[in-house]
Amino acid sequence: MEGIDSAVYQALLTRKYLTRKIMPMLAMVAVMLSVATILVTWSVMGGFLATLIQSGRTLVGDVAIVWPNVGFGYYDELIEDLEADPMIEAATPTIETFGMIRLPDDRIELISIKGVDPESYSRVTGFADTLWWKPIDEPTPKDHEREDLRLQADDLKTEGGIDLEQVLENGLAMSRLNPSSGEVEPAGVLGIEVTGLNERTAWGGYYPWGANRALPDGGIAYDHVFMPETGSVVLTVLSLDSDGRPVDPKSITMPIANEFQSGLYEVDQGTIMIPLEVLQRNLRMDEARKVRFEKDTDDPFATVYDPATGTVRPKMKEVVGIDPARVTTVLVKKAEGVELETMRERVREIYAQFASRHEGQVPIAANMSRQIKTWEDLNRTMISAVKKETGLVLFIFGIVSFTTVFLVLAIFWSMASEKTKDIGILRALGASTPGIAWLWIRYGAVIGIVGSSIGTVLGYWIVSNINAIHDWIGKTFKLVIWDPRQYYFIEIPSDVDPQKAIIVFVVGVMTCVLGALLPAWHSARMDPVKALRFE
Repeated sequence: MEGIDSAVYQALLTRKYLTRKIMPMLAMVAVMLSVATILVTWSVMGGFLATLIQSGRTLVGDVAIVWPNVGFGYYDELIEDLEADPMIEAATPTIETFGMIRLPDDRIELISIKGVDPESYSRVTGFADTLWWKPIDEPTPKDHEREDLRLQADDLKTEGGIDLEQVLENGLAMSRLNPSSGEVEPAGVLGIEVTGLNERTAWGGYYPWGANRALPDGGIAYDHVFMPETGSVVLTVLSLDSDGRPVDPKSITMPIANEFQSGLYEVDQGTIMIPLEVLQRNLRMDEARKVRFEKDTDDPFATVYDPATGTVRPKMKEVVGIDPARVTTVLVKKAEGVELETMRERVREIYAQFASRHEGQVPIAANMSRQIKTWEDLNRTMISAVKKETGLVLFIFGIVSFTTVFLVLAIFWSMASEKTKDIGILRALGASTPGIAWLWIRYGAVIGIVGSSIGTVLGYWIVSNINAIHDWIGKTFKLVIWDPRQYYFIEIPSDVDPQKAIIVFVVGVMTCVLGALLPAWHSARMDPVKALRFE
């Protein structure tokens, strides 16, 4: 029974066993659930990683040139060189340091302080999009009752005097009008979680509330404060000398123009951005007149009387120069379509040319090369941790799902034992050993293909509707698994990648084929005489 006859009996028996037995159906359900579970897990974890990565690169651009603490000068010239290259869209200078912040309720916290140029910083990063207090037209995904204050911008302006359009403009310019003096002053932009004065709502937004200040007598004073309107903080930083050594502390009273949400809690809970020139001035990193004394080479034998010491000393001449303003970082945004690694190498080349023109005045190219990093390098610890967690979860679910192999093996072994006489008849009629083996392998492949197909479709549907399913569970059973008050992302992140779906589908089919191999080998090796006498 070869050729057509072999194909006929294999097709007939496969259909018969598949449609008239409950055990193959159970195996198919197991494959379906296994495939759906892995696809949903991988997609949700992949979506979480993608969302986290996107949040991590929001405020850092594509490539960063970093020389911490002391910083480097002539950065305006470097930015001109960078922006003249067709591979680079924009660049911006920043200073990053740490300091202390005194909040409206008199708490003192450690904080990361970033000095930025608002206009160029917005061009390089997604800063403008992170500003929280601004008018919006559509509610956030979980705000079904339209409770967000930002949806009520016109009413707020009429009733409470809060002009969210002006607050947005203030945040973009990092400035705020001082009502007492009538002058526009430099202002900072706080991370939305820094003060603790913004209540996180059930729909994932924020509602501003007042500050409770603890009093020495054990009482509490309540202050109504909306940070972008009347709030201010006091920053304390250590100013630096030209060698980057701390000299003395400086206090900066900084009005707040707006608050930002980057999507990373660690950033939003511990960062303030202030105008670059303000931080430069207080860190003594702004342009300064530099005076040094050198021996007078025009008259090397001249001497002068030093009244301070009462001695005669060689005459020195005063040399006046300019110590250029410095920054610790230049952020760069690549042009559309440029690969990240290609971009980094180009930035290194441009910096090398820049450093050769200012030899002895800026860090040499060899040392700076290690400090030119992509946004992936800057977020490598976070990305690596999430990837490891994703891999661990998939490994665990993979082990659980691998039980499908043993389930199929047990079912097929049982069926092969039950159909021993049928196998004997087929062998007696001329069925070949490979033909009998292929019958069971084909049977396993069909179960795998059908179960994996249904599981893939089910998994795709669950991932695509996971937030709607979650909301239904919450309303029906009062079970809120992903509460925006505890999780920083408003919705459950998900990412259905066709490549992942194909991989999971293939693995599902292969588990069934693997489970069918041993029963197939056992059936193919049966002695037809003994098989026919089997009872």
